[in-house]
Amino acid sequence: MSKIVSIGTATPAFCHQQKDIMQFMLDANNPDEKNKKLIPILYHRSGIETRYSVFEDFSKIRGQWNFFGNNCTMPPLEARMNSFNDAAIALSVEAIKDCIKDTDIQEITHLITVTCTGLSAPGLDIQLIQQLGLSTNIVRTSVNFMGCYAALHALKIADAFCRADTNSKVLVVCTELCTIHFQKSNDTDAILSSTLFADGSAACLITGNDASEGLSIRQFYSQIALDGQKDMSWRLSSTGFLMTLSSYVPKLIKEEMKHLLKASLDKLQINQADINEWAVHPGGKNILEAVENALGLSASDLENSYDILRNYGNMSSPTILFVLKKIFENSQQKGNIFAVAFGPGLTMESVILEK
Repeated sequence: MSKIVSIGTATPAFCHQQKDIMQFMLDANNPDEKNKKLIPILYHRSGIETRYSVFEDFSKIRGQWNFFGNNCTMPPLEARMNSFNDAAIALSVEAIKDCIKDTDIQEITHLITVTCTGLSAPGLDIQLIQQLGLSTNIVRTSVNFMGCYAALHALKIADAFCRADTNSKVLVVCTELCTIHFQKSNDTDAILSSTLFADGSAACLITGNDASEGLSIRQFYSQIALDGQKDMSWRLSSTGFLMTLSSYVPKLIKEEMKHLLKASLDKLQINQADINEWAVHPGGKNILEAVENALGLSASDLENSYDILRNYGNMSSPTILFVLKKIFENSQQKGNIFAVAFGPGLTMESVILEK
C-alpha cells in the first residue's frame, strides 16, 4: 500500500493582515458606493486573519506600490509570468527541503509538479531538477490548471506509480502564486476571489514501501457537478488569469457532498462513523460550513481546515496538504482520514487515508 511519509510547506516572505489587504482593495478598485459597503462585509466574514504573498504591495498605501503601480495599473500577462518564474522555484525548493529532511535526494524516482498560476516550458519541473541535483532521467509529470483539487489528483498519480513499482519514491510539489493574478475589478465574483487567495507551496513524499511510517492511501473517489461549470472557473487573459468563484459554489457542494462521501465509503465498505479525522479544503468559510451542514459535522471536526484558512487563506492546490500536515504531525488519533478538495468543473476530488 502506498504511503505519504512526509509533508513539507513554505510561504513567501510577506505576511499580510487581512484588514490591510482590504484597505489595498478599497484603494486599488476605487469602488462604487455599493461595493464600498460590500468589500468590508466580505472581508470581515472571510474567517481569514493573515495571508502570504510574494508582493509587499498588499500592506502598503497608494504611492508605495511596486508591482501594481501607484494607480494600480494591471500588469500584462508577461509581467505576471515573469514574477512567477522569479519566485516559484525558491518557494518550491523550501517546501521540498522541509519535506525530505531524512531522505537522500538521489533516491527519488519520480517528480510531480503541480501549479495553475504559472506556465512555461522548460518549467518548474526542470528548474527543480537543476536546483536540487535530481537525476536527469527522473520520471516527471506536470499537473497544470486543475486548481485547488490538483494536489489530490497528483497523489492519485503518485499512488499509481508506487503500486506499479513498490520501490518508487515519488516527490509531489504544489506551488501557487495566486496573488500575482490580482484583477482590478468591481465585479462581485472578482471581489469575492480577492478576499480568499494567497501564495504558498507544499511538498509530499509518497513511497510504495509498506514498512514506512506515514499515511496509507486507501481509496480515491471523484465526481463532477456539471451544473457548476460557470460558477468556478480559471481562464487566461491578456492581464493575467481570471478567477470566477460565485456565491453559488457552497450550495452546489452542500448538495453533492453527501453522495460523494457515501460513494467513497461504500467502495471500502465502511461508514461515516469510521472516519476519525476530516481534511476539507478551506476554499472559503462558506464552503467549510456547507460541508459541515451536508455531513452533520461540527466546526470542531474541521478545526484543522479552519485554522489553515485563518492563518493562510486559500493557496489553491497546496492548501489541502497544509491541512494534512497538521493532522499528520499534531493529531494523536489513529484511523481513517477523509480528505476532499474542490476546483473548476465543479470538480470534487477525495481520498481516504489511514494513520
